[in-house]
Amino acid sequence: MRNFFRSLWRIITFPFRLLYNILAFPFRAFSRFRKFLNTEPEEHPIGEVFVNLTTNKDTRQMLWDQVEALRAHLLRAVLAVMVGVGISFAYTNRIIEFLAIPVGGLDNLKAIEVTETIGVFMRVALLSGLAIAIPYIALELWMFAAPGLRPRERKMGLAGIPLATILFLGGAAFTFFLMLPTALPFLQNFMGIKTELRPQSYFSFVTGLMLWIGISFEFPLVIYILSAIGIIKPQILAQQWRLAIVIIAIVAAAVTPTIDPINQGLVMAPMILLYFISIGLSYIAYAGRKRNNLEEQQNAEEAEAS
Repeated sequence: MRNFFRSLWRIITFPFRLLYNILAFPFRAFSRFRKFLNTEPEEHPIGEVFVNLTTNKDTRQMLWDQVEALRAHLLRAVLAVMVGVGISFAYTNRIIEFLAIPVGGLDNLKAIEVTETIGVFMRVALLSGLAIAIPYIALELWMFAAPGLRPRERKMGLAGIPLATILFLGGAAFTFFLMLPTALPFLQNFMGIKTELRPQSYFSFVTGLMLWIGISFEFPLVIYILSAIGIIKPQILAQQWRLAIVIIAIVAAAVTPTIDPINQGLVMAPMILLYFISIGLSYIAYAGRKRNNLEEQQNAEEAEAS
């Protein structure tokens, strides 16, 4: 009889319990997420991991678990790109028309192959889908790295996700609004020979340039996070600025569509500026790391003393 009344009570209260769990789910999820952000990670020195890799079964299992986790995160990131491409299909024609503005519109492009326009459509859809999926891709990378980071590093990495999107879009906008208006007239009239533009070559040139410049604009954020974690020291960046400029010049020469110094300088100037901004951000991040380490050490000493 007791079991009967217990089952009857569960049936009667089921809708109320279901509603309570639905309403409480966001608060529980937020509480678990907050606890995760403030939980100290387990210490596994990399040297100890490699030493125990061949002798300790648990270490090998832990490594394989990390590989499986990375595979799952990468798979979800690829799926996010596919979803982004699917969404961008509805706007690709408008994006193509917008990207053709620097050459006077689509009427000034002439296709000579049957499948050329289809290839252009897919390329632009892929790039725009990638831009849409960047926040989620950054989130997946953060979710993979977060269990091994300290609370401060986790929070900084989480805050860097929207910044990564803004910096990438800023680099793409810099390319479209500043670089292309300067580079295209030079390219189209080099040696006095007017160039007949094809959709495939033009959009490959534009999207490739926007992609690589957008990626280069992520450099300050990457340096800041690596400095906050302790992998990079600002003193090294400041001491090696001459070498950095040489490397930037080489990268700019590889990315720049023309061989003239004007357009190469347009690529180099923001990259050099971003490098020196990265040095300043690195000093800020490293100082914050040292201050937090000192506070943690003082708290530990006080705990031991008490």
